[in-house]
Amino acid sequence: MNQVATLPVSRIHALHCARCGAAYSPFELQGVSACCQQPLVADYSLRKSLSRADGIDLADSSMWRYGALLPLLDDANKVTLGEGLTPLLTLPRLAAHYGLNSLTLKDEGQNPTGSFKARGLSMAVSKAKELGAQGCIIPTAGNAGVAMAAYCARGGLTATVVMPRHTPEAFKEECYWYGAQVELVDGLINDCAARVRQLNANGELLDISTLKEPYRLEGKKTMGYEIAEQLNWQLPDVLLYPAGGGTGLIGIWKAFQEMKTLGWLAPETRLPRMVAVQAENCCPLLETYLGRQANCHNYNGRPTLANGLAVPRPLGEPLMLDVLRESNGTVVAISEEGMLEGMRELGNHEGLFVAPEGAAVWMAARRLLADGWLRADERILLLNTGSGQKYMSNVAGRAWA
Repeated sequence: MNQVATLPVSRIHALHCARCGAAYSPFELQGVSACCQQPLVADYSLRKSLSRADGIDLADSSMWRYGALLPLLDDANKVTLGEGLTPLLTLPRLAAHYGLNSLTLKDEGQNPTGSFKARGLSMAVSKAKELGAQGCIIPTAGNAGVAMAAYCARGGLTATVVMPRHTPEAFKEECYWYGAQVELVDGLINDCAARVRQLNANGELLDISTLKEPYRLEGKKTMGYEIAEQLNWQLPDVLLYPAGGGTGLIGIWKAFQEMKTLGWLAPETRLPRMVAVQAENCCPLLETYLGRQANCHNYNGRPTLANGLAVPRPLGEPLMLDVLRESNGTVVAISEEGMLEGMRELGNHEGLFVAPEGAAVWMAARRLLADGWLRADERILLLNTGSGQKYMSNVAGRAWA
């Protein structure tokens, strides 16, 4: 049989406004919803039977193996560097040291461009190409800009990247190598977003800011499908994720919900409690979650070693709060020194040089264990979102400081 004929065909049928549910077409370029200025979320035909065998292309060793549940309509528009299917690593030495039964880490630092951002930007740039965009623009704390620059280069689209001036040099240099136009801004990612609006006032470029187009979320959700597949269609009891803009947290939860509807998870499967991990220097979600502010709209954060967590006013805050409520999850914020300690522990015990964001996730698990929110007999999954190599200028000389 011709292999092409057996590839999964996308079941996308609509987009909906995350606030009011109004429907939008997935067959034309979209930003945020016109009705509420909120994220648009992709909907798929899930009630019609689709088995795991028919929905997963086992010959594809990338995130694109789940093509039926992804939004790309024509494989010719796929812009890929082999992203996804990252390893799920057990952490036996740390588990033994802390008396844990099951401690696992999904290492997204092994993606192209060195972070989980490869997933979302591969998908967003592929859809931008499919829907006729000529170029893309993005405000970034680092990794997203690098990924967009790489995938735009791969797909033949122009790329404009706006990032904070204090971003580590490795991120800037990589964008230059991909041929992107880079603009540096004093401030955090919200200040970069304001500059993006100025630069793109004529709408000539597709704005691929977090959740300002529908498809980065669809790339990120593939982490959820992979976790289930790699765990033989079981799920952890608790999943800890570093949440800046929150697309990964929202996307993983979306994947779990889709798999339940499809019947890919056994009816008795309990979804994990989701933990959003932030930096003490920039923790808007925590402040809202604890009721210390109505929302993040006026929150002011500070720079942090974990550049990806320096997102003071995330558009996806309501969706993140929904995930925490639906999963009986929580939010934890970690200090700068705590992140360094986590990097040391993961490096010394497990040979992993993780991003500060990944270290924050491990330190959050330690705190929740100490507080009794986590039990030692629970199955704990950590998400490391990037390679520590990108952060050398942030952490150099501090291994044992």
